[in-house]
Amino acid sequence: MSGAGMSSKAGFACAMALLGAGLVVLGVCIGSTGLESVRQVLSDATAMQIVRDIRLPRSIGAWLAGALLGLGGALAQGLFRNPLADPYLLGSASGANLGVSVLLVLLGSSPGAGSWAARLGMTGAAFLGAVLAVMVTLALARGVQQTLRLLLAGVVVSMVLGAVAAMVVLWVPDIMRAMQAFVLGTTGFLGWPSVALLGGALLVCLVPSVGFARALDALTLGEASALSLGIALPWIRVALIAALALATGAAVAQVGLVAFVGLVAPHLVRGVVKPTHNWLVFLSALMGGALLLAADVLARWVLAPQELPVGGVTALLGGGYLLWLMHRRRL
Repeated sequence: MSGAGMSSKAGFACAMALLGAGLVVLGVCIGSTGLESVRQVLSDATAMQIVRDIRLPRSIGAWLAGALLGLGGALAQGLFRNPLADPYLLGSASGANLGVSVLLVLLGSSPGAGSWAARLGMTGAAFLGAVLAVMVTLALARGVQQTLRLLLAGVVVSMVLGAVAAMVVLWVPDIMRAMQAFVLGTTGFLGWPSVALLGGALLVCLVPSVGFARALDALTLGEASALSLGIALPWIRVALIAALALATGAAVAQVGLVAFVGLVAPHLVRGVVKPTHNWLVFLSALMGGALLLAADVLARWVLAPQELPVGGVTALLGGGYLLWLMHRRRL
């Protein structure tokens, strides 16, 4: 890689990191009355406690959840050689939602439960649900070779698992309202336990994602070319599908269903720089974090003191971007 190319990617990474930090500060300054000045935020002990216990973990957690979704989107698109692949289109998000729904119904608990045990259990259930959904999608698609069949299988699995999750929640009417917010996407349940789990999941997912980046680069040339280079595709696929499921499951378990972040983030990165996968997964994580946190800030500020569902905001913005992209490229 040339020095200029490396410099441009490093500069873009720094810019995205600074944007994320700025959005965290902005998120901390948004309260029930809307945007507040830094002086108001630092005015007294009560305000500082609200920032420390509510606003700061919520903003950091939103960034981490978005980073996981962006990373998952980059993995899905590289692993399945499909620019339209993302955790939602492959069914993993719906599977994660079903796993969380089943666990909460069995325990009679709300998705807002903030204890370490509850958050860890929700993440584990979401991970298992996401793995199951991806496996079913791949089985229905008979592999990854047929793009259209893969996407159709993902859509079918998502719809079926979403319907099953909705019926499961009906068994415990007391948690239906909280689950509705969860399904629409919300950062309102985030706390420091969520931040720790999301941060740990991001670090775990980055290891195989960066470690197998060259394999993803080779896979873009086709399976035959990758195998001829001595790449052990079956084992690498298992590791990357596990990373994809963990990234999706951890994010869904903490913020619910937030669409389009995983699909749009890698596209935006490729529109600015032309990275190989070792840079793409890292930059997509930074971009995904910025996208979800920006959507969260917008959702909390526009109609303050009421909040818009952050999943609805990302769907509107992401859908609008894709429509513009389709018009621009005449797809």
